[in-house]
Amino acid sequence: MPYSPLLVKPMREDLTSVGVQELMTAADVDAFMAEKDGLSMLIVNSVCGCAAGSARPGVRMALQGAVKPDRIASVFAGQDVEATARAREHFADIPPSSPSIALIKDGELAYFIPRHRIESRDAQALSEDLMQAFERYAATEKAQ
Repeated sequence: MPYSPLLVKPMREDLTSVGVQELMTAADVDAFMAEKDGLSMLIVNSVCGCAAGSARPGVRMALQGAVKPDRIASVFAGQDVEATARAREHFADIPPSSPSIALIKDGELAYFIPRHRIESRDAQALSEDLMQAFERYAATEKAQ
């Protein structure tokens, strides 16, 4: 049974308030993933404490940097069940993990941060990790 929409509303707003697009259905995920050009970030949001303590704040900080993904979206594990399952199909070789963050470069998974690499760090460390990954994967596009 999905979490109450009232429970997850502020957790969703942590990301939507900085421009993250919500993908609430499998069709939304399909449309997002169909756009293959550039650098995209897909966040698997969750109610877990590490999502509140590191993941969402770390994403918010990283998005204040000079280099950002071209498109950013999220699915909410435990709420957008169908969308989350479809998103995870795109990372089939990686065990399901929430929260987690995927960077997709030109339609291919380029970088993945699973829960165990989020829960053991603070938001600042996660933010720095993401900003370095943004620079690394967006740099190849800008150099051409």
